[in-house]
Amino acid sequence: MVVASKNTVYSVFYLILDFISISCLFIMMGAEFLGMIMLIVYVGAVAVLFLFVVMMLNVTHTKNENLSQEKVSSSYVTFGSLISIIIFLELIIVVGGWKYKPTAMEILSVQTNKEFTNTHVLGNLIYTDYIHLFQLAGLILLVAMIGAVVLTFRKREGVKKQNYFKQISRERKEGVTLLEVESNKGISLDD
Repeated sequence: MVVASKNTVYSVFYLILDFISISCLFIMMGAEFLGMIMLIVYVGAVAVLFLFVVMMLNVTHTKNENLSQEKVSSSYVTFGSLISIIIFLELIIVVGGWKYKPTAMEILSVQTNKEFTNTHVLGNLIYTDYIHLFQLAGLILLVAMIGAVVLTFRKREGVKKQNYFKQISRERKEGVTLLEVESNKGISLDD
């Protein structure tokens, strides 16, 4: 329904339902950490971001001439078919390798204790054996975030801005002017 829905907002709602279903499957399999991460990250952040973007762009009122029913070219169909065949072959390889390889579960090098939950074991594994890779992944994400801010930052001319340091560092004599006004006379703002 994500792909088949004609309304983009409904399509995003079906995507949210899909993410919730996947997280429920993870929780039923005993991987509660992955299920909760799916709920928090994908449903709570990514899908809501998609929903805001779709609603802000108002995609329902824009028409794309390239994808209209009269002008669908064969290049789109062939490219989509090629991608579909590649994904289908990858799924066959993955399912075939999992089903016909009985020793796949014996290859695991991680020894786990049955007393702990998988969240505890995963945290123990990440913060002991793979701490350097975990920290490196965090640094890569930090650099990517700073790069995105630097690439999108534009200095605009002619825009009034606050100078916080100037506001904080000013003295009373700079901000307040005492004038002696004569009785029954106003003040001139030009003075």
